Amino acid sequence: MAEEIRENLADMAVNARGLCKRTWWVFLIGGIASVIFGILAFVNPAVALLVLSVYFAAYVLVDGVVNIVGAIQNREKDGWWMLLLIGVLGTVVGAYALLNPPVSMAALVYLVAFMAILMGTLLFMLGRKVREKIEREWVLYLCGILSILWGVLIVVQPDSGAVSVVYMIASWAIMIGVLRIVFAFKAKGLAENVGERVAAARNPGE
Repeated sequence: MAEEIRENLADMAVNARGLCKRTWWVFLIGGIASVIFGILAFVNPAVALLVLSVYFAAYVLVDGVVNIVGAIQNREKDGWWMLLLIGVLGTVVGAYALLNPPVSMAALVYLVAFMAILMGTLLFMLGRKVREKIEREWVLYLCGILSILWGVLIVVQPDSGAVSVVYMIASWAIMIGVLRIVFAFKAKGLAENVGERVAAARNPGE
């Protein structure tokens, strides 16, 4: 049984390595695109925000359509009409936001602000819960307060808040892009001796 499990794990490893070998260029292109987007976002945050808001509006639209289809396919279930209404609402809002980019930009900014405030509140509450069992719970308080303040700042000053949102996403895109590029070259190089590695995994005693 143990030998069979080891062989299955070895097969999974070789399949994963083989997949990474064949698709290393996908990671490379995706990483380069992510880095380019991050750099362009720093150079021109307004355009980056427009692109992000369009993606956001498209997501709301697609999610609404999926909900409509799911509701219609399950009409015999109790409460299907609620899912239908949610889908219709999402479809209408997403389509309107796509046709009116400024609306989708504002919606995205306020959504990020709401998420920041919600996350900050949860972190603050978590700090209160663990203060008797964990030292330095003030770190949770600090993170929660900063997150709440940042969310409030976005609501009060949406223009400056929007720029900070773009810069945050741009930093993330560059970091992820670099990591994907590094992984792409590692994936390209590891497949030369993949057969030997699998054989060694199947026969560890030899």
